[in-house]
Amino acid sequence: MKSSFLIKYAEIGVKGKNRFLFEDALVNNAQKALDRVDGKFTVTKEYGRIYATPEEEYDFEEAVDALQHVFGIVGICPMVQIEDNGFEDLAEQVVKYIDENYEDKNFSFKVMARRARKNYPLDSMELNRELGGKILDAFPETHVDVHNPDVILNVEIRNHINIYSKILPGPAGMPVGTAGKAMLLLSGGIDSPVAGWMTAKRGVVVDAVYFHAPPYTSERAKQKVVDLAKLVAKYSGPMKLHVVNFTDIQMYIYDQCPHDELTIIMRRYMMRIAEYFAKQENAQALITGESIGQVASQTMQSLAATNEVCTIPVFRPVIAFDKQEIVDISLKINTYETSILPYEDCCTTFVAKHPVTKPNINVIKGSETHLAEKIDEMMKEAIESVEIIEIGQ
Repeated sequence: MKSSFLIKYAEIGVKGKNRFLFEDALVNNAQKALDRVDGKFTVTKEYGRIYATPEEEYDFEEAVDALQHVFGIVGICPMVQIEDNGFEDLAEQVVKYIDENYEDKNFSFKVMARRARKNYPLDSMELNRELGGKILDAFPETHVDVHNPDVILNVEIRNHINIYSKILPGPAGMPVGTAGKAMLLLSGGIDSPVAGWMTAKRGVVVDAVYFHAPPYTSERAKQKVVDLAKLVAKYSGPMKLHVVNFTDIQMYIYDQCPHDELTIIMRRYMMRIAEYFAKQENAQALITGESIGQVASQTMQSLAATNEVCTIPVFRPVIAFDKQEIVDISLKINTYETSILPYEDCCTTFVAKHPVTKPNINVIKGSETHLAEKIDEMMKEAIESVEIIEIGQ
Protein backbone atom coordinates (compact mmCIF):
# COMPACT_ATOMS: atom_id res chain seq x y z
CA MET A 1 0.00 0.00 0.00
CA LYS A 2 1.30 3.47 -0.87
CA SER A 3 -0.19 6.90 -0.22
CA SER A 4 -0.51 9.44 -3.00
CA PHE A 5 -2.89 12.00 -4.50
CA LEU A 6 -5.43 11.37 -7.23
CA ILE A 7 -5.84 14.64 -9.18
CA LYS A 8 -9.26 15.14 -10.76
CA TYR A 9 -10.05 17.39 -13.69
CA ALA A 10 -13.35 18.20 -15.40
CA GLU A 11 -13.39 20.37 -18.54
CA ILE A 12 -10.27 18.75 -19.94
CA GLY A 13 -12.22 15.51 -20.23
CA VAL A 14 -14.33 16.84 -23.12
CA LYS A 15 -11.41 18.01 -25.27
CA GLY A 16 -11.57 15.08 -27.72
CA LYS A 17 -8.45 14.31 -29.71
CA ASN A 18 -6.56 17.25 -28.12
CA ARG A 19 -7.24 16.03 -24.62
CA PHE A 20 -3.73 14.68 -24.14
CA LEU A 21 -2.27 18.18 -24.71
CA PHE A 22 -4.28 19.58 -21.82
CA GLU A 23 -3.50 16.56 -19.63
CA ASP A 24 0.21 16.93 -20.33
CA ALA A 25 0.05 20.64 -19.45
CA LEU A 26 -1.74 19.83 -16.20
CA VAL A 27 0.82 17.16 -15.31
CA ASN A 28 3.64 19.62 -16.02
CA ASN A 29 2.05 22.44 -13.99
CA ALA A 30 1.27 20.13 -11.06
CA GLN A 31 4.84 18.83 -11.10
CA LYS A 32 6.24 22.39 -11.03
CA ALA A 33 3.97 23.28 -8.12
CA LEU A 34 5.02 20.23 -6.11
CA ASP A 35 8.70 20.78 -6.91
CA ARG A 36 8.50 23.82 -4.63
CA VAL A 37 7.32 21.90 -1.56
CA ASP A 38 9.38 19.90 0.90
CA GLY A 39 9.56 16.30 -0.30
CA LYS A 40 9.96 14.90 -3.79
CA PHE A 41 6.87 14.04 -5.89
CA THR A 42 6.41 12.38 -9.25
CA VAL A 43 3.32 13.35 -11.25
CA THR A 44 2.15 10.78 -13.80
CA LYS A 45 -0.96 10.09 -15.85
CA GLU A 46 -2.90 7.16 -17.15
CA TYR A 47 -6.14 7.35 -19.12
CA GLY A 48 -8.55 9.60 -17.24
CA ARG A 49 -6.38 9.84 -14.13
CA ILE A 50 -3.44 11.91 -12.91
CA TYR A 51 -1.42 10.85 -9.85
CA ALA A 52 0.98 12.76 -7.63
CA THR A 53 3.08 10.23 -5.77
CA PRO A 54 5.53 11.20 -3.00
CA GLU A 55 8.92 9.53 -3.08
CA GLU A 56 9.90 10.64 0.43
CA GLU A 57 8.44 12.27 3.54
CA TYR A 58 6.48 15.42 2.79
CA ASP A 59 4.31 18.12 4.39
CA PHE A 60 0.71 17.18 3.60
CA GLU A 61 -0.77 20.68 4.06
CA GLU A 62 1.97 22.26 1.95
CA ALA A 63 1.44 19.75 -0.87
CA VAL A 64 -2.33 20.28 -0.87
CA ASP A 65 -1.89 24.08 -0.89
CA ALA A 66 0.45 23.82 -3.88
CA LEU A 67 -2.07 21.74 -5.84
CA GLN A 68 -4.91 24.09 -4.89
CA HIS A 69 -3.09 26.81 -6.85
CA VAL A 70 -2.91 24.78 -10.09
CA PHE A 71 -5.62 25.72 -12.58
CA GLY A 72 -7.26 22.70 -14.19
CA ILE A 73 -7.53 20.71 -10.96
CA VAL A 74 -11.09 20.37 -9.62
CA GLY A 75 -10.40 17.79 -6.91
CA ILE A 76 -7.45 16.54 -4.87
CA CYS A 77 -8.01 13.10 -3.40
CA PRO A 78 -5.60 11.74 -0.78
CA MET A 79 -5.66 8.02 -1.52
CA VAL A 80 -3.94 4.72 -1.03
CA GLN A 81 -3.02 2.55 -3.99
CA ILE A 82 -2.67 -1.20 -3.68
CA GLU A 83 -1.82 -4.13 -5.90
CA ASP A 84 -4.60 -6.52 -6.88
CA ASN A 85 -4.03 -9.51 -4.60
CA GLY A 86 -7.61 -10.74 -4.63
CA PHE A 87 -10.82 -9.63 -2.98
CA GLU A 88 -9.92 -10.66 0.58
CA ASP A 89 -6.79 -8.52 0.49
CA LEU A 90 -8.82 -5.61 -0.94
CA ALA A 91 -11.39 -5.94 1.84
CA GLU A 92 -8.63 -6.00 4.45
CA GLN A 93 -7.07 -2.86 3.00
CA VAL A 94 -10.45 -1.08 2.89
CA VAL A 95 -11.08 -1.85 6.56
CA LYS A 96 -7.56 -0.64 7.40
CA TYR A 97 -8.17 2.56 5.42
CA ILE A 98 -11.39 3.30 7.32
CA ASP A 99 -9.74 2.57 10.65
CA GLU A 100 -6.79 4.87 9.98
CA ASN A 101 -8.75 7.76 8.49
CA TYR A 102 -11.82 7.94 10.76
CA GLU A 103 -11.22 7.93 14.49
CA ASP A 104 -14.94 8.28 15.18
CA LYS A 105 -16.68 5.37 13.43
CA ASN A 106 -20.19 6.58 14.15
CA PHE A 107 -21.02 7.62 10.58
CA SER A 108 -23.09 6.58 7.59
CA PHE A 109 -21.33 5.46 4.44
CA LYS A 110 -21.71 4.33 0.88
CA VAL A 111 -19.26 2.30 -1.21
CA MET A 112 -18.83 3.42 -4.82
CA ALA A 113 -16.77 0.89 -6.79
CA ARG A 114 -15.80 1.39 -10.42
CA ARG A 115 -14.21 -1.22 -12.66
CA ALA A 116 -12.05 0.29 -15.36
CA ARG A 117 -10.62 -3.26 -15.68
CA LYS A 118 -13.58 -5.42 -16.64
CA ASN A 119 -11.84 -8.76 -16.03
CA TYR A 120 -12.06 -8.28 -12.26
CA PRO A 121 -14.14 -11.20 -10.95
CA LEU A 122 -16.72 -9.02 -9.14
CA ASP A 123 -18.75 -6.33 -10.86
CA SER A 124 -19.33 -2.88 -9.36
CA MET A 125 -22.60 -3.75 -7.61
CA GLU A 126 -21.10 -6.88 -6.11
CA LEU A 127 -18.07 -4.93 -4.89
CA ASN A 128 -20.32 -2.28 -3.31
CA ARG A 129 -22.32 -4.94 -1.47
CA GLU A 130 -19.41 -7.14 -0.36
CA LEU A 131 -17.13 -4.29 0.76
CA GLY A 132 -20.02 -2.62 2.55
CA GLY A 133 -20.60 -5.84 4.45
CA LYS A 134 -16.94 -6.07 5.45
CA ILE A 135 -17.02 -2.50 6.80
CA LEU A 136 -20.22 -3.19 8.79
CA ASP A 137 -18.68 -6.34 10.25
CA ALA A 138 -15.51 -4.52 11.29
CA PHE A 139 -17.25 -1.39 12.60
CA PRO A 140 -20.80 -2.16 13.81
CA GLU A 141 -21.38 1.46 14.80
CA THR A 142 -21.36 2.49 11.12
CA HIS A 143 -24.43 2.18 8.91
CA VAL A 144 -25.18 2.33 5.19
CA ASP A 145 -26.96 5.33 3.62
CA VAL A 146 -26.95 5.27 -0.17
CA HIS A 147 -28.78 8.60 -0.51
CA ASN A 148 -27.02 11.03 1.85
CA PRO A 149 -23.98 9.33 3.41
CA ASP A 150 -21.45 11.03 5.66
CA VAL A 151 -18.63 9.16 3.89
CA ILE A 152 -18.42 8.00 0.27
CA LEU A 153 -15.74 5.35 -0.08
CA ASN A 154 -14.42 5.22 -3.64
CA VAL A 155 -12.77 2.03 -4.86
CA GLU A 156 -11.36 2.11 -8.40
CA ILE A 157 -10.27 -1.13 -10.04
CA ARG A 158 -7.62 -0.13 -12.57
CA ASN A 159 -4.10 -1.42 -13.22
CA HIS A 160 -3.79 -0.84 -9.49
CA ILE A 161 -6.63 -0.34 -7.03
CA ASN A 162 -7.28 3.17 -5.72
CA ILE A 163 -9.03 3.72 -2.39
CA TYR A 164 -10.11 7.21 -1.26
CA SER A 165 -13.00 9.00 0.46
CA LYS A 166 -12.00 12.66 0.69
CA ILE A 167 -12.04 15.16 -2.17
CA LEU A 168 -10.38 18.52 -1.46
CA PRO A 169 -11.40 21.32 -3.84
CA GLY A 170 -9.06 22.62 -6.54
CA PRO A 171 -9.31 25.97 -8.36
CA ALA A 172 -10.83 24.42 -11.55
CA GLY A 173 -10.32 26.20 -14.88
CA MET A 174 -7.85 25.18 -17.58
CA PRO A 175 -4.08 24.54 -17.28
CA VAL A 176 -2.06 27.71 -17.69
CA GLY A 177 -0.17 27.67 -20.97
CA THR A 178 -2.92 26.09 -23.08
CA ALA A 179 -4.59 29.31 -24.30
CA GLY A 180 -2.00 31.86 -25.39
CA LYS A 181 -0.65 34.89 -23.56
CA ALA A 182 -1.96 38.30 -22.50
CA MET A 183 -0.67 41.49 -20.88
CA LEU A 184 -2.41 42.67 -17.70
CA LEU A 185 -2.62 46.36 -16.83
CA LEU A 186 -2.00 45.88 -13.12
CA SER A 187 -2.76 48.71 -10.72
CA GLY A 188 -2.81 48.67 -6.95
CA GLY A 189 -6.59 48.32 -6.82
CA ILE A 190 -8.94 45.43 -6.18
CA ASP A 191 -10.13 44.82 -9.74
CA SER A 192 -7.06 44.24 -11.92
CA PRO A 193 -5.53 41.37 -9.88
CA VAL A 194 -8.92 39.61 -10.04
CA ALA A 195 -9.05 40.18 -13.80
CA GLY A 196 -5.57 38.68 -14.20
CA TRP A 197 -6.49 35.68 -12.05
CA MET A 198 -9.71 35.07 -14.00
CA THR A 199 -7.89 35.17 -17.34
CA ALA A 200 -5.15 32.83 -16.11
CA LYS A 201 -7.90 30.47 -14.96
CA ARG A 202 -8.82 30.00 -18.63
CA GLY A 203 -5.30 28.78 -19.39
CA VAL A 204 -3.76 32.11 -20.45
CA VAL A 205 -0.17 32.98 -19.53
CA VAL A 206 -0.18 36.45 -17.93
CA ASP A 207 2.50 39.14 -17.91
CA ALA A 208 1.81 42.58 -16.44
CA VAL A 209 2.53 46.28 -16.82
CA TYR A 210 2.32 48.83 -14.01
CA PHE A 211 2.40 52.61 -14.52
CA HIS A 212 4.42 54.28 -11.77
CA ALA A 213 4.42 58.06 -11.21
CA PRO A 214 7.13 59.09 -8.75
CA PRO A 215 7.15 61.28 -6.70
CA TYR A 216 3.35 61.37 -6.81
CA THR A 217 3.23 57.66 -6.14
CA SER A 218 5.58 56.19 -3.55
CA GLU A 219 7.88 53.20 -3.57
CA ARG A 220 5.35 51.60 -1.23
CA ALA A 221 2.74 51.89 -3.99
CA LYS A 222 5.14 50.12 -6.35
CA GLN A 223 5.89 47.41 -3.77
CA LYS A 224 2.16 46.92 -3.28
CA VAL A 225 1.80 46.13 -7.00
CA VAL A 226 4.80 43.77 -6.87
CA ASP A 227 3.15 41.98 -3.93
CA LEU A 228 -0.14 41.72 -5.87
CA ALA A 229 1.74 40.29 -8.86
CA LYS A 230 3.28 37.66 -6.59
CA LEU A 231 -0.17 36.65 -5.29
CA VAL A 232 -1.55 36.31 -8.82
CA ALA A 233 1.58 34.42 -9.88
CA LYS A 234 0.86 31.73 -7.27
CA TYR A 235 -1.90 30.67 -9.65
CA SER A 236 -0.76 31.98 -13.04
CA GLY A 237 2.89 30.97 -12.87
CA PRO A 238 5.95 33.21 -13.29
CA MET A 239 5.31 36.58 -14.92
CA LYS A 240 7.25 39.60 -16.10
CA LEU A 241 6.11 42.82 -14.43
CA HIS A 242 6.93 45.88 -16.58
CA VAL A 243 7.21 48.99 -14.39
CA VAL A 244 6.79 52.08 -16.58
CA ASN A 245 7.72 55.55 -15.31
CA PHE A 246 4.64 57.52 -16.37
CA THR A 247 5.23 60.80 -14.51
CA ASP A 248 6.44 62.97 -17.40
CA ILE A 249 3.67 61.77 -19.70
CA GLN A 250 1.03 62.42 -17.05
CA MET A 251 2.31 65.92 -16.32
CA TYR A 252 2.50 66.76 -20.03
CA ILE A 253 -1.11 65.61 -20.53
CA TYR A 254 -2.11 67.59 -17.43
CA ASP A 255 -0.49 70.76 -18.81
CA GLN A 256 -1.71 70.47 -22.41
CA CYS A 257 -5.17 68.88 -22.31
CA PRO A 258 -8.58 69.75 -20.81
CA HIS A 259 -8.70 68.44 -17.28
CA ASP A 260 -12.08 66.78 -17.68
CA GLU A 261 -10.49 64.61 -20.40
CA LEU A 262 -7.34 63.86 -18.43
CA THR A 263 -8.32 60.35 -17.29
CA ILE A 264 -9.40 59.21 -20.76
CA ILE A 265 -6.32 60.58 -22.54
CA MET A 266 -4.01 59.21 -19.88
CA ARG A 267 -5.72 55.84 -20.20
CA ARG A 268 -5.32 55.86 -23.97
CA TYR A 269 -1.57 56.34 -23.63
CA MET A 270 -1.38 53.56 -21.06
CA MET A 271 -3.12 51.24 -23.51
CA ARG A 272 -0.70 52.23 -26.29
CA ILE A 273 2.32 51.49 -24.10
CA ALA A 274 0.83 48.27 -22.73
CA GLU A 275 0.15 47.09 -26.27
CA TYR A 276 3.76 47.78 -27.21
CA PHE A 277 4.97 45.49 -24.43
CA ALA A 278 2.29 42.92 -25.24
CA LYS A 279 3.57 42.64 -28.79
CA GLN A 280 7.15 42.56 -27.56
CA GLU A 281 6.28 39.58 -25.32
CA ASN A 282 4.24 37.84 -28.06
CA ALA A 283 1.01 38.37 -26.13
CA GLN A 284 -2.22 38.32 -28.12
CA ALA A 285 -4.39 40.55 -25.90
CA LEU A 286 -4.53 43.09 -23.10
CA ILE A 287 -6.36 42.53 -19.79
CA THR A 288 -7.91 45.25 -17.65
CA GLY A 289 -9.99 45.26 -14.48
CA GLU A 290 -12.62 47.63 -15.87
CA SER A 291 -16.27 47.18 -14.90
CA ILE A 292 -19.08 49.05 -16.66
CA GLY A 293 -20.10 52.19 -14.80
CA GLN A 294 -17.84 51.71 -11.80
CA VAL A 295 -16.03 55.01 -12.36
CA ALA A 296 -16.16 57.79 -14.94
CA SER A 297 -13.51 56.19 -17.15
CA GLN A 298 -15.54 52.98 -17.34
CA THR A 299 -18.74 54.13 -19.02
CA MET A 300 -19.49 52.56 -22.39
CA GLN A 301 -18.34 55.72 -24.18
CA SER A 302 -15.13 55.91 -22.13
CA LEU A 303 -14.32 52.24 -22.76
CA ALA A 304 -14.88 52.77 -26.49
CA ALA A 305 -12.52 55.76 -26.40
CA THR A 306 -9.73 53.76 -24.74
CA ASN A 307 -10.33 50.73 -26.96
CA GLU A 308 -9.97 52.86 -30.07
CA VAL A 309 -6.18 53.06 -29.76
CA CYS A 310 -5.71 49.26 -29.52
CA THR A 311 -5.04 46.91 -32.42
CA ILE A 312 -5.25 43.73 -30.30
CA PRO A 313 -8.23 42.48 -28.24
CA VAL A 314 -8.82 43.87 -24.76
CA PHE A 315 -10.13 41.33 -22.24
CA ARG A 316 -12.25 42.70 -19.38
CA PRO A 317 -13.18 39.64 -17.28
CA VAL A 318 -15.02 41.62 -14.58
CA ILE A 319 -16.88 43.90 -17.02
CA ALA A 320 -20.35 42.89 -15.75
CA PHE A 321 -19.48 42.28 -12.10
CA ASP A 322 -20.56 44.60 -9.31
CA LYS A 323 -17.97 45.66 -6.76
CA GLN A 324 -18.97 43.10 -4.13
CA GLU A 325 -18.62 40.23 -6.61
CA ILE A 326 -15.09 41.41 -7.41
CA VAL A 327 -14.29 41.81 -3.71
CA ASP A 328 -15.53 38.28 -3.04
CA ILE A 329 -13.06 36.86 -5.56
CA SER A 330 -10.22 39.03 -4.23
CA LEU A 331 -10.88 37.62 -0.76
CA LYS A 332 -10.88 34.10 -2.18
CA ILE A 333 -7.52 34.54 -3.91
CA ASN A 334 -5.98 36.49 -1.01
CA THR A 335 -5.36 39.79 -2.86
CA TYR A 336 -7.94 41.94 -1.05
CA GLU A 337 -5.89 42.88 2.02
CA THR A 338 -2.98 43.97 -0.16
CA SER A 339 -5.21 45.86 -2.60
CA ILE A 340 -6.74 48.04 0.12
CA LEU A 341 -3.40 49.20 1.53
CA PRO A 342 -3.50 53.05 1.42
CA TYR A 343 -0.85 53.65 -1.25
CA GLU A 344 -2.25 55.48 -4.27
CA ASP A 345 -1.46 54.57 -7.87
CA CYS A 346 -1.00 57.02 -10.73
CA CYS A 347 -4.64 56.69 -11.88
CA THR A 348 -6.02 58.08 -8.63
CA THR A 349 -3.43 60.83 -8.21
CA PHE A 350 -4.49 62.91 -11.22
CA VAL A 351 -8.25 62.35 -11.27
CA ALA A 352 -10.20 65.45 -12.34
CA LYS A 353 -12.96 66.80 -10.09
CA HIS A 354 -15.52 66.52 -12.90
CA PRO A 355 -14.25 63.99 -15.47
CA VAL A 356 -16.08 63.59 -18.76
CA THR A 357 -18.29 60.50 -18.70
CA LYS A 358 -19.39 60.47 -22.34
CA PRO A 359 -16.26 61.40 -24.27
CA ASN A 360 -16.44 62.01 -27.99
CA ILE A 361 -13.56 60.20 -29.69
CA ASN A 362 -13.06 62.97 -32.25
CA VAL A 363 -12.88 65.58 -29.48
CA ILE A 364 -10.39 63.41 -27.57
CA LYS A 365 -8.26 63.03 -30.70
CA GLY A 366 -8.36 66.79 -31.16
CA SER A 367 -7.12 67.32 -27.62
CA GLU A 368 -4.31 64.81 -28.20
CA THR A 369 -2.98 66.98 -31.05
CA HIS A 370 -1.80 69.39 -28.34
CA LEU A 371 0.65 66.68 -27.29
CA ALA A 372 2.19 66.16 -30.72
CA GLU A 373 5.36 68.14 -30.03
CA LYS A 374 6.75 65.89 -27.29
CA ILE A 375 4.56 62.86 -26.70
CA ASP A 376 6.29 60.45 -29.09
CA GLU A 377 9.68 61.12 -27.54
CA MET A 378 8.22 60.81 -24.03
CA MET A 379 6.67 57.45 -24.88
CA LYS A 380 9.96 56.29 -26.33
CA GLU A 381 11.77 57.29 -23.13
CA ALA A 382 9.16 55.56 -20.95
CA ILE A 383 9.47 52.36 -22.99
CA GLU A 384 13.27 52.38 -23.04
CA SER A 385 13.54 53.05 -19.28
CA VAL A 386 11.09 50.30 -18.28
CA GLU A 387 12.06 48.21 -15.27
CA ILE A 388 11.27 44.52 -15.70
CA ILE A 389 10.76 42.55 -12.50
CA GLU A 390 10.68 38.76 -12.75
CA ILE A 391 7.89 37.55 -10.51
CA GLY A 392 8.25 33.93 -9.41
CA GLN A 393 5.82 31.76 -7.45
